[in-house]
Amino acid sequence: MLNRIVSWIKKNKLTTILVLVIIYLVLKNRIPSPLSPLPLPIVSQPVEFYPKTEKMAVGGAGGFINDTQQNQMITKESYLSLVVKNVVEAQKKIIDKTQKLGGFMVQSYLDSPQETPTATLTIRLPAKKLDQALFEFKKLAVKVVSENLSGVDITQEYTDIEERLKTLYKTKAKFEEIMEQATKVSDILEVQRELINLQQQIDSLVGQKKYLEKSATFARITIYLSTDELSLPYIPTDNWRPKVVFKEAVRSLVLTLRKIGTVTIWALVYLPLILPLIAVYYFWRKRKNKT
Repeated sequence: MLNRIVSWIKKNKLTTILVLVIIYLVLKNRIPSPLSPLPLPIVSQPVEFYPKTEKMAVGGAGGFINDTQQNQMITKESYLSLVVKNVVEAQKKIIDKTQKLGGFMVQSYLDSPQETPTATLTIRLPAKKLDQALFEFKKLAVKVVSENLSGVDITQEYTDIEERLKTLYKTKAKFEEIMEQATKVSDILEVQRELINLQQQIDSLVGQKKYLEKSATFARITIYLSTDELSLPYIPTDNWRPKVVFKEAVRSLVLTLRKIGTVTIWALVYLPLILPLIAVYYFWRKRKNKT
């Protein structure tokens, strides 16, 4: 039995090498080393379009990993709730200011433009200009209801992706060498399948890597605008505020009057159908009482 196996291996050296490489890759992916990070899941990232920027190592607001030194990569995100005199005008000024600072708008919403207009904007701009942008945006407000600034360190995640890419590139190079030596059609097809699978993994990781780089370079700001403080997301600092209670009571009264008016309008519209039914019922009751 052993002689047959040895004889088969001698006759199919290329296939044997290919099988050993595949077994090595499967075991390596399924049994993580205690010294190496676990494989990252392939996830889809939000689609955002960034201006073309040069890769450089920066500190403070965000940074990249380069070959000579490791800098922290911090993604910064801020939330602003602003009371403004004119929502549409403030919205346009924020977009114009963002473009002047080298940023761009991700999305923008405008609701109830006739009564109590509210707007939500999400923008991206260079992280080094975040403080300047927040200062300019707050100048447009009658009142800053709430402000939040947070940062997330993505250095380790970025490093893990780079290490996985190095491994995948080396593995792909080995398979390309095997492809050059392959002569059997079955071997060629099998190697091609592995190369396609490796390329898909590489493309996914490259996309994640670029997204992290841009996220560290461009800070994200979400701005809520309204002429009414109650329409904005905020956390009350006091347990009881008479002014807020009064506004809520007035709003509730207006909603109640609207509901009453709606019911009245519906009743008037259906009155031509209701009156004949009432008349029939009245005459029926009157005739029943006589009998």
